[in-house]
Amino acid sequence: MRGRHRLRTAVASVAAAVLCVGAPAGCAAPAPDAVAPTVRATPRPAPLWDRSPASVAAVGDSITRAFDACEVLADCPEVSWATGTDATVNSLALRLLGPERVTRQSWNLARTGARMADLPGQMERAAAVKPELVTVMMGANDACRSSAALMTPVEEFRAAFASAMARLRAKAPKAQVYVSSVPDLQRLWSQGRVSPMGLEVWKLGICPSMLADAQDLSVTAERRRTLVRDRVVAYNAALKEVCAKDPRCRYDGGAVFGFRFDGGQLSPWDWFHPSRDGQARLAEIAHRQVTAPEPPA
Repeated sequence: MRGRHRLRTAVASVAAAVLCVGAPAGCAAPAPDAVAPTVRATPRPAPLWDRSPASVAAVGDSITRAFDACEVLADCPEVSWATGTDATVNSLALRLLGPERVTRQSWNLARTGARMADLPGQMERAAAVKPELVTVMMGANDACRSSAALMTPVEEFRAAFASAMARLRAKAPKAQVYVSSVPDLQRLWSQGRVSPMGLEVWKLGICPSMLADAQDLSVTAERRRTLVRDRVVAYNAALKEVCAKDPRCRYDGGAVFGFRFDGGQLSPWDWFHPSRDGQARLAEIAHRQVTAPEPPA
């Protein structure tokens, strides 16, 4: 019996040796439990939009120059919604930079009477100061012409805005851009037409395409005003479209167009441009949009 046991043991040992020799990796001892490789989380890229930019350049027209906000027929940039220093308005730049830096790190490059065709040149001047944020409010003068027939065509408006963005990017590729929608000019007409002073001032030629014959409620007059409003809506669509192609551009989602200015927020001298209070409302809208975690829809 012992002999048979020794024989079986020997045969088993030889068989095991033969199998191990034939195996591709031999018969190494079992490895201990494998340790899972360390998985390192990929760091999230820094967001393209900085909600607290350190410098602001403003481009645009008379609204950004705060025309007729302090005195008749005069710019008053100290109360501008974009870069003003007046504490009662509390401009976008004042909110972002504080009173110590606002005069050194903000620039108002807007011009009263400017149209979208003027924006590329303004953008070049803005790019030269290397701002972290550029504010754009332009388009009211493209709709406010001596007649509705002379309003800037939408394609020209869109092309000029795209050109302005391209000029900015050529010299300031990382500058952020906040784009305000064009105000609802028909809303301004509906507010000012109840003011005897507003009616008299408008006769001097303020935005004739919308405000001429302000008390005329005929079908022809209403059709003209609707045509102007529709053009403003189309301008805002063009602003949104061009801005959407640039990852560092934010359109306000129609916030300014939708804002319901009342009599107290319009200049007492022309019942058209924003008053100090109107400028403050524009500053609130801009600050809300610029500091939002996500861009407006």
